[in-house]
Amino acid sequence: MKILHLYYDIMNLYGDYANITALRKIAEHSGEEVAVDKLSIGDDADLSAYDFIYIGSGTEKNQKVVLEDIRRYKDVLTACIDAGKVILMTGNSFEMLGQSITDAYGEAYEGLGLFGFTTAEQNKTRLTNDAVYECSFLDSPLVGFVNKCSGITGIDEPMFTVRLGLGNRGGDTGEGMRKNNLFCTHLTGPVLVKNPHLLRYMCSLITGRDADDGCLVYEKKGYAVTLRELNKRIEDNK
Repeated sequence: MKILHLYYDIMNLYGDYANITALRKIAEHSGEEVAVDKLSIGDDADLSAYDFIYIGSGTEKNQKVVLEDIRRYKDVLTACIDAGKVILMTGNSFEMLGQSITDAYGEAYEGLGLFGFTTAEQNKTRLTNDAVYECSFLDSPLVGFVNKCSGITGIDEPMFTVRLGLGNRGGDTGEGMRKNNLFCTHLTGPVLVKNPHLLRYMCSLITGRDADDGCLVYEKKGYAVTLRELNKRIEDNK
């Protein structure tokens, strides 16, 4: 299994590197030989050569730096998405895939234009909350945390339904987006560590066979405790 952690140094808030650590752990436990490349600004990455591509979350400033660098990958990234390559983008990284990002001062940055949505930032306050999300491809909800200053308009079919926490923009009941095997969400945590069932699902997608999650003992215990406590909060708020 060849894994690419793209912009590993500049888009790596909230311990995002642990998503790669977790994926490597379950893949090797399932019998895979795993190679991880960490590439960043100015490096030449052949995206088509990898089985899994990950981009994490960064500051708003770093996101704009990466946006300029990632433009050179637009065509090959489009081809990878269309071909069904497994790609995960967390935090504000997936905002770069839309038409534009307008910062808190009104300056607009052209996005990659792979999708029709737009992003608008604000600087009044950080938007933060614990999260419980449901989706159609997993039997159990996802848990995590969202910390952002942006709202996204124009995602008609979000990946998740919000039970607790923040949607793509204020008042939305949906969060994130998916196309083929491209998964995009603002969930942090890191998301694959906090959600071992999602980790197993992604590993199985990459390899084409069921992943062995017997190594995820503590991750499963942590997930159970987190979901239990957040469900209590949901019930208390009814």
